[in-house]
Amino acid sequence: MPVFTRFRQPPTPADEPHEEDTPDEAPEGREPDEPHEPDVVEPEDPGEAVEAAPAAEPAARTAGPSDAPRPARRATWRTWRTRHPRAALVLRRTTTVLAAVLVLGALLLPNTLVALEPNRFARIPAEAVIAAVLLLCLPRAARRVAAALFGLGLGVLTVLNLLDMGFTEYLGRGFNVVLDWGLLDDAQAYVADSMGGAAAAWAAVGAVVLVVLVLVVMALAAVRLGELLAAHRERAARGALTAATVWMTCVALGVQTFGVPVATRSASGALEAQAHRVVDTLRDEAAFAKEAKADRFGATPGAQLVPDLRGKDMVFTFIESYGRSAIEDPVTAPGVGRTLDAGTKALAAKGFRAKSGWLTSATYGGSSWLGHSTFLSGLWVDNQQRYRTVTAGDHLTLTKAFRETGEWDTVGVMPGVQKAWPEAEWHGLDKVYDAFDLGYRGPKFSWSTMPDQYALEAFQRLEHGRKRDRPLMAEVILTSSHQPWAPLPRMVGWDEVGDGSVYDGIEASGVEASDIIADSTRSKEEYGKSVAYSVTSLTQWLERYGTDDTVLVFLGDHQPLARVSGDGASRDVPVSVVAKDPKVLDAIDDWNWTEGLKPAEDAPVWRMSSFRDRFLTAYGSTPHPTGE
Repeated sequence: MPVFTRFRQPPTPADEPHEEDTPDEAPEGREPDEPHEPDVVEPEDPGEAVEAAPAAEPAARTAGPSDAPRPARRATWRTWRTRHPRAALVLRRTTTVLAAVLVLGALLLPNTLVALEPNRFARIPAEAVIAAVLLLCLPRAARRVAAALFGLGLGVLTVLNLLDMGFTEYLGRGFNVVLDWGLLDDAQAYVADSMGGAAAAWAAVGAVVLVVLVLVVMALAAVRLGELLAAHRERAARGALTAATVWMTCVALGVQTFGVPVATRSASGALEAQAHRVVDTLRDEAAFAKEAKADRFGATPGAQLVPDLRGKDMVFTFIESYGRSAIEDPVTAPGVGRTLDAGTKALAAKGFRAKSGWLTSATYGGSSWLGHSTFLSGLWVDNQQRYRTVTAGDHLTLTKAFRETGEWDTVGVMPGVQKAWPEAEWHGLDKVYDAFDLGYRGPKFSWSTMPDQYALEAFQRLEHGRKRDRPLMAEVILTSSHQPWAPLPRMVGWDEVGDGSVYDGIEASGVEASDIIADSTRSKEEYGKSVAYSVTSLTQWLERYGTDDTVLVFLGDHQPLARVSGDGASRDVPVSVVAKDPKVLDAIDDWNWTEGLKPAEDAPVWRMSSFRDRFLTAYGSTPHPTGE
């Protein structure tokens, strides 16, 4: 019969007693979570067992650490443990505590910054109890695999929760695993424009390293805890039973601590919410494609579109991040309010009147193109899939309606566009001036490629001020109020704008984005200044270059991010119609909008998607539906 023996380094009289050799700990020389197995060399013949030879040990010691076989590395670790028992004990217990903190932290981590409070971590997660019971029931190999998969799952959940935090902070919604991966490229481009290419590159590398570390460390932590449970199976089983009993009791009695329930299943709830989000996204894609085919004015002949605006130069202008908070927040309202009041008076002196109301944007904090497409199409375009669907079709946009009449030249002024933009056809624009077509030779102001005053002066020089055979319809995007709102341009004499070189000194003396980006109060102050600058640029342009036939419609595309607009802020944005011809404003009397450029707090609030049909109807368009 084969003989199995155990080779162990004999103790010496100088050895101190091992602290871990207690009735509750594992035998000497082993991890608490390490099963007690004989150290033998497995023979090729199952009927024989070869005693581990002491002579093999010197050879193992001469090998490099990376080349050492597992038994040799384990022997080295045991030798160090024997020589430094207290340090080894502290290391093991610290590792175990860190593993427990990581796993419990991942199970209890919320998916919003607002909910990231200490009381959220003083709870009992049901998933931890279930996982402990499952791991106790599995044999060693299956237990390690299951623990590693459980840890990887927690790592993925942690990454998704962090993405939810970021998206909620900037876009007012959670991360969509189906649609939002492409926005990560936009985020990197935004960081590059705002903070520089090196910062963007390091941020991207750091994000990838962080994700990998989270996945690996979480898997190792779960395996560590799984082995610890197995090493103390009886006590672990009693603990799991006690935890399950306490959890169910707390659920039944509704026990709370620090204002939150003690018993929770937040991790599985977060995964369930992500799954529902995926299912809803897939269903929404088909439903929206059908919705986009139905158009109240889709079959209206050009001759019956906006007949009451014939001969007018129409200018539709979006002001980046111009939200309701700019007018109502205590920090920003005084400066922006004075700007709007001054603009109203200055325009009135030139014979212009204005009416203003509120629109609820389909987006928040960013993704401006969703707001633009919602306003122009009359459809609720609140995600990237809807945007791709609507822009790939031939749905009638407000701007395209003017081209369909054959009575207007249509142009776009897009200083934020820096690459191919095939959506120009969907917008109905005959000519688009992007960041490279406006002749700007000055510095960038953070994300914005040029100051709004320059963009408007270039629009005047290239299109609005030209003599033409028929009127102009223009879509203009003003970008100076785009976050991070530092450095900011300031107004110069219109005759001094030139090629933009005048802004060199202004940009160099401006506030750095890094100085305000994490400061909510300073961000609000600079945001308010940026909106005041954009509105001033636009109203002064209209004072200077507007004619009896100029009609201006301008609005914000979305609210600024939560750091500025505040948690729970609405998605409302101001919208104004400005004209000299009294008939233009008389046509919208029944809208009950506020006189002037600043809408009253109780002015009507419409969904942004309703504006197109209301506008077309107000100016004489005849409905001819399609897709019904």
